Amino acid sequence: MNEQDKRPVALIAGGAGGMGRAICATFARQGYRVAIADLASTALDQAVLGLGTDSQSALAVSLNLRQPGSCEGAVSQVIAWAGRVDVLVNAAGVWREGDAASVTEADWDLVMDVNLKGAFFLIQAVLPHLQAGASIVNIASDAGLVGNAGAALYCASKGGLVLLTKALALELAPRQIRVNAVCPGDVATPMIEFQAQQYGMGDPDGYKRRLLAHYPQGAAARFLTAEEVAQFVAYLCAPEAAPITGAALSMDFGVTAGY
Repeated sequence: MNEQDKRPVALIAGGAGGMGRAICATFARQGYRVAIADLASTALDQAVLGLGTDSQSALAVSLNLRQPGSCEGAVSQVIAWAGRVDVLVNAAGVWREGDAASVTEADWDLVMDVNLKGAFFLIQAVLPHLQAGASIVNIASDAGLVGNAGAALYCASKGGLVLLTKALALELAPRQIRVNAVCPGDVATPMIEFQAQQYGMGDPDGYKRRLLAHYPQGAAARFLTAEEVAQFVAYLCAPEAAPITGAALSMDFGVTAGY
C-alpha cells in the first residue's frame, strides 16, 4: 500500500463484464484507483490492462459472489492494496428466462446468489472500511421495479436488490454513507447478446426487435449503452449527488413510466 496515495478508490464487482468495464473506465478517468473484481479469468486480466494504468491505479481482484468468504477476501485484498474504499458498485448480474414452471433449483441458486446474495455480502464485507461520504451503487433493473412475464426469477432477484438498497440507505444514513440503485432497461452489452442467442429461438435479431417494441420511442427506440449507465453511476457517487440516497433510479427510455 502506498501511504502517500490519497486518490479515492472504487471497487467494482462484475468489473470484467461489459457494463462493469465501462464503469471501471469512467471512474479511472475521474482519477479513482479502481479495483476490478470478478471471477478469475483472462477477461479480468484484460479488463485491468484495458484501463492502461499502472499497478498503483488498477487492481485485478478474484471474486466469486456466490461465496461470502470470497467477498471478505476480495475486500481484504483491496484494503491491503489501497488502504480504503470510497465507492462500491455492484455491477455483476446473470439472466435466466422462462416460465416459472421451468425454473430449476440450480437456476434459482445461481441468479439469487449473484444478483442478490453476493451484493449483500460484499456490502457487508466493505462496511467496516467505509467513511463518511462513501457511496454504494447497486445495478438493479427495470425488472426490479415492474414484473416481466417469463422472468420471474430475475425480477425477484432485482426487486430484492432494490429493497435491499432502500433499507441500507436508511441504516447507513447516520454514517453519511449513501446507497442507491440504478435500474437500467436493456443495455447493449454481451448480456443482451447472450439473451438473444439463448432465448431467441434461432432469431436473435428478432428477439431484440421484440424488446425494442415495448419502448415508447417507436422507430427511434434503441438500447442503452454501457457508457451511459457508467456516467450516471459516477454522477451518483459525486459530491453533487449528496442529497440522493435510497433511490431506485430508472434508465429505461420511459418503459416503466406507465406502470
